[in-house]
This record gives sequence, structure tokens and C-alpha cells, in this order.
Amino acid sequence: MKCSESIHTASDGKSIFVRTWLPSGAPKAVLLIAHGMAEHGARYERFASVMTEVGWAVVAPDHRGHGKTAAKGELGWFADRDGFFRIRDDLHEIAIGLRETYKPAPLFLYGHSMGSVLAETYIAAYGQDLSGCALSGVVEPMAPLLLAVGKLIAVIGCLFKGQRKQAKMLDTMGFSAYNKDFEPARTKVDWLSRDPAEVEKYVSDPLCGFICSFGFYRDFFAGIASLYDKRGSFDSVPKSLPIYIFAGAEDPAGGAKGWVPRLAEKLKAAGIQSVETRLYPGARHEVINEINRDEVMRDLRDWFGLRVSRA
Repeated sequence: MKCSESIHTASDGKSIFVRTWLPSGAPKAVLLIAHGMAEHGARYERFASVMTEVGWAVVAPDHRGHGKTAAKGELGWFADRDGFFRIRDDLHEIAIGLRETYKPAPLFLYGHSMGSVLAETYIAAYGQDLSGCALSGVVEPMAPLLLAVGKLIAVIGCLFKGQRKQAKMLDTMGFSAYNKDFEPARTKVDWLSRDPAEVEKYVSDPLCGFICSFGFYRDFFAGIASLYDKRGSFDSVPKSLPIYIFAGAEDPAGGAKGWVPRLAEKLKAAGIQSVETRLYPGARHEVINEINRDEVMRDLRDWFGLRVSRA
């Protein structure tokens, strides 16, 4: 596996840091990864090694406000406005370049956690670019009233404290309950994985686990609202696009709440012809960093591999 780093200059001039892992020969397919909130693309290197072994190229940008894309003072902040959709369009711009660079290799998208929400908005806008999409750690939408309250707090915070100010109240509202089922917990993020070594890696990584800003939440809530505040948000997803949704059955973000089958039903109701799901008993949020990660990554690799044979 060969790893390289590059900069994608977005259409608004923002520099996006991109990691690319390549197989030894010409890639048979390309996988674009949308990582989750308060993490970065380098955390997907282990899964990239699994995919490059079977001839795939894997590309993981650091989103705005994350990883090496975040300039000083930008960690946990997207953009002055429409930041969530700006990241979706960053992914699309990168995808256009990948299709040109690696043609005729088919292009796939994999989104985790916040990245799964990004991927959902992506397939609604640009799904015709893809040969398949996988979603992990899917996030159950907030109840309408709670979402409205969150949006109001984010907007007021932006106005009076500044959109780059850490939104500690919203961070508590969003994550304080996630660890409750795993008490007594060693850390505040034991809900991520049963593997203490993986949890420790996350805790000790200065580019993980930071508190996001009022501007971040304003834009993230706007992205969620675009999918679930109205009917028909998935109607524009290509009906033939294969989608795979998988999660830990003990994932408090969605898997433990029945969100995987409900999301699948929403997609099927929109006419999507191939929607497959998988829940892993006992697993938590970061399934590719779980104690059964070899099984999870093998299943994901095989799902993608079957889609390549059909593409």
C-alpha cells in the first residue's frame, strides 16, 4: 500500500487536506470516505489497507474544521455559512477529480457517523456519480422540538458569542447521554468501542474529541433538517444505487435505537431498489474500530467487491 498526501483547492479557495492510499497496480475501484465529527481521515488507514489489498484506491479528505484541513482557530468550525453543504460539495469536487484520474474505475462512497449524514445528502444531490454507498454509525435524527431548540441555541450563540466559539451546552445535549449505558466508564467516550486501546487512541489524539462550535452546530442541524424536516428528501437518490447500512447494535447514536431499519425503510419508500442492513451484536459506535473489526471490515470489503463485479 502506498500513501500520499495532497491538497484539493475547493471552488471557494479553501485548501482541503486529502490522504490517498493506492494498491500496487491500477485501481479496480475507488472509495471516497466521509469521516465523522471530531475525528479525521487518517483514522481509516487500517480499513484502507484492507481495501488496497484487493486492488482499491481509498481517498479520505479531512473535512473543513477537522484534521489537517483546519487552520489555526478553525477546529470544530465549518465555514461562515452553509458549512455542511460546503463539505458535501467539497466531496463532490474531489469525486469529479477521482473519476477523471482513475477512469474507468467505478467510484463508491463510505460515510461514518456525521459522515453518514453527509453521505445521505450527497447521494440525494450527486448519487448519479456513484456505483454504491455504505453508511456506518448512522445517527438518529433529533426529535423535531429538540432540533428546533438546538438550532435556536446555535443561532443565538453565533450572534452573541461568535460562530467559532465552542458550544459546550450543545456538546452536552448531544453526547452526555451516550456513555450512560456503559457506566462505570473509564472515559467519556467508552461508547465508541469495547476495545480500550482504540478508545485510548481517540482520547490521546489532539485532533479527536474536541468541542465543536456554535457555527458547526448551526450548519450540522441545517444538514439534518434538509433530510428529515420534509418529505421526499431521498426521492432524488438514483433508484438503482446500492446502499449498505451497518452499525453496532449497542451504538447509542442510532444502532441501539432502531434507526438502521427505519432509515432503510425510508430509502426503500423512496424507491431505492437495493438497501441492505447489518447490526453487529454488542458492538458500539465505531464498528471498524471494534473488537470484531476484522469481521466488520471483511463484510464491508465483500459488499463493495460484489458491487464492483456488477458495476
